[in-house]
Amino acid sequence: MRKRGAVGAESRQRLLEAAVEEFAHRGFHQTKISTIVAKAGVTQPAFYLYFANKEAAFAELVNEFRRGFTEVVRQSHVPPGKNQGDLKWSVVEGLEQIYHYLGSHPDLTKIGLFEAAEATEIKAEVARLMEQNLIEEQQAGYFRQDVDTEFFAESLLGIVERLTLIKLLPGLESPLTLAQQTQDLFFYGILDVAKRGENT
Repeated sequence: MRKRGAVGAESRQRLLEAAVEEFAHRGFHQTKISTIVAKAGVTQPAFYLYFANKEAAFAELVNEFRRGFTEVVRQSHVPPGKNQGDLKWSVVEGLEQIYHYLGSHPDLTKIGLFEAAEATEIKAEVARLMEQNLIEEQQAGYFRQDVDTEFFAESLLGIVERLTLIKLLPGLESPLTLAQQTQDLFFYGILDVAKRGENT
């Protein structure tokens, strides 16, 4: 027989899973607590054992996304000691981790990245983390010292955000493919390989 605490934790998790799906697909204002509890298979009074109201459940999901997204960005930087031959793949791996997190939590991503009132604040925090990563990578000697780190971070976040919306969440591209394309764009730009030397 399961302990009461374990049952409670399971019920709470089912409520959050139902809530994130409803919020992502119906929007905050159209989502009803009655629908959440029906989908979770618990009673409405049980909802209020864990959350004061609908806003509290939504806020917890937004905070969960924020914690997960910022942590994966922190972990995506290229560590010191890589040689130039490994640098390209290290950058791809870091970007893939970011895209993988966003793609593995599609409903949470829709809420935290696009729908929550805190989305702008979350993205600003992520941009600062991306900038800090680049500064550390510059210090490690990987990238040009004259790169505007704020411009780079905001550009990278904009690319990740847009590609997540139009390619990743609809399932049109994999995290690895998007990571490789993003890395290639930042490393090599859009000039034809044969013409690069003519423009330097």
